[in-house]
Amino acid sequence: MSKSFMVVAGETSGDTLAAELVLALKQQPQFTRAPFPPQFFGAGGHKMAEAGVDLSFDLTKHAVFGFFDVFKKYLEFQKLFNELVTVAENRLPDVFIGVDFSGFNRRLAHALKERARAQSGPFTNWRPKFVQFVSPQVWASRPGRAQQLEDDLDLLLSIVPFEKEWYAKQTPRLHVDYVGHPVVDRLQTYREQRRTQKQTADKPVVLLLPGSRRKEVTRHLEVMLVSAAQIRAQVAAEFRIILPNEHLAELARPMINDPSIKVQIGGLSEALCHATMTIASSGTVTTECAFMEVPTVVLYKVSAPEYLIGKQIVTVDHIALVNLIAGRTIFPEFIQHEATVDNLTNASLKWLKNPVERQKVVEELQPVIATFGEGEATARWAKAIAALL
Repeated sequence: MSKSFMVVAGETSGDTLAAELVLALKQQPQFTRAPFPPQFFGAGGHKMAEAGVDLSFDLTKHAVFGFFDVFKKYLEFQKLFNELVTVAENRLPDVFIGVDFSGFNRRLAHALKERARAQSGPFTNWRPKFVQFVSPQVWASRPGRAQQLEDDLDLLLSIVPFEKEWYAKQTPRLHVDYVGHPVVDRLQTYREQRRTQKQTADKPVVLLLPGSRRKEVTRHLEVMLVSAAQIRAQVAAEFRIILPNEHLAELARPMINDPSIKVQIGGLSEALCHATMTIASSGTVTTECAFMEVPTVVLYKVSAPEYLIGKQIVTVDHIALVNLIAGRTIFPEFIQHEATVDNLTNASLKWLKNPVERQKVVEELQPVIATFGEGEATARWAKAIAALL
C-alpha cells in the first residue's frame, strides 16, 4: 500500500515551495523502490498541481492581506477548513505537511492531531506525522504560539538560520531542521548567469515588485509608479512591473500612466539577472533579490488599524529577512507612513547614481547569502520527512 501525504499551501510562494518539496519527496529511495508510488493531495496552487498533487481546490486564490482580511473572510475560510478536515478524515494521510500560511495550517494541523489522538471510529490506528514547512514567525510576535507547535508537530522545517537555536531554547521537544534556504537551488543558475554576463543594457533596469496579493498591489503600486516618474526625471532608467499572474496584471494595468512601463507576468528569476535594483513589497521576493545580489528598496503598507495592531505585537526591528539575519539595515525598509514617494525615490537614486554604493550593498549581502547554505536544502528536508515514516 502506498504512503499518502496531505499538503496544504495558501499563497503563491508557498505553492512554489510545496511543489519543490513534493518533487523531492517523489525522488526519495524508499518511494522510488516501493511497488506503489506515494500519493499527494490537499490544497494549493497551479505549481502543486503540476507537481502531481490532487487538489481539492486552489487555496492560493484566497490569500489574505492583514488581520481584517482574515476576519472578513472568516466564513469562507471556515468552509475551506472544514472541507479539508473532511478530506483528511476520508483519506487518512500518513503525513500532513502545512506549507507556510501559518494561521490556517496551525489550526488545521491541531484539528487533525486531535482526531488522531482520539483513536476512535475511523481514526482508530491512525497515527499520522505532522510537519510544518516554513515556521510561523513566532519569535517576532506572540512567542507563546511555539508551545502549540511543540504539542502538535513532529517536525518543523525552517528557512531562517537563527530559528533552530531560538526553538531549542523555547520548545526543546520540538524537532526543528534548518539545512539552508530553497532559494539556492531555485536561483543558483541565474545567480551565476548574472555574475558572468556583461551588463549590456543602455540604461539602468529597475524592477517594481508590488506583491502577490490583490491588496498589496493596490496599496504599493501607486507610490511605486509616482516614485518611478521622479526617478526618471533624474536618471534615464527602464522600469518593469513583474507580477505572478494575469489576475494581478489586469488590476495593475489601469494604474499605469506611462506607456513605457510594461507589466510582465512571471519570469522574475530571468529579470533579476539583468536588474540594476528593485523596489519591492516585503516578502519572499526580497530574499530572492538578496540571493541574486540585487539592491532592493523594501516597502510595506497595510490599513491604519492593522498597522496599530501590528505595532503592539511585533517585537523585531526589521521585516526583510536579509536585515533580520544581518541584524542591521542592508536593504532600506519603509513601512506604512514612511513608504512615501520621496523616501523610495531618494533611496533608489542613491544606488542608481552611484555604482560604488550599489557594489557596497553586494558586499554587505555576502555574509547573509552564506547562511542560505550550498544547495539541496529541499532534498534534505524531503529526506527528513521520509525518515518520519
